[in-house]
Amino acid sequence: MTLGGSWTEWKRVPSQVLGERLKTVRSLKELEHEMYEIAKDIETGEHYLHYAYLHRNFKAVGPDSGQEEVFHQLMPLTSDDVLGLLFGEQPYDYPNHWDKPFLRNGPEGDYVWFDPSYAAEEEEHEALGLEIAQQLAKFKAEGDLSEDSVRKLLDKLNKDDGEKKE
Repeated sequence: MTLGGSWTEWKRVPSQVLGERLKTVRSLKELEHEMYEIAKDIETGEHYLHYAYLHRNFKAVGPDSGQEEVFHQLMPLTSDDVLGLLFGEQPYDYPNHWDKPFLRNGPEGDYVWFDPSYAAEEEEHEALGLEIAQQLAKFKAEGDLSEDSVRKLLDKLNKDDGEKKE
């Protein structure tokens, strides 16, 4: 079963296709529960950072308790990324340096694309929410709930939000 083309254009990549086309170029780090390597799609010549980690499922009850699962993730690499990794000049630890879309094993043995950029957006939204809550608490503590005071608060919130977006 060989399907052609770059995996970056696929929504789902069957694990069988990965097994046929992905070859290790260089091992980067191997620990007891995780491994990093540079791998290459032998059909397209594209390189990937391959991260695998062992997880034990202790939440399961019964015979599945403590069962080992291995998860795999593949992040596309540019030529500069490959050189940086080979010469030890580029950090690669997961999740800190996985900031662009990557493949991870998903349902039914297929690999699916995951975009980690939502995490940064989520942090920004949480920080904005906290700041607004603090301003509202301060406003409430001051005790002036007049229409003019509320309008000034809303204008300030809108102005602050506009400055952050620029």
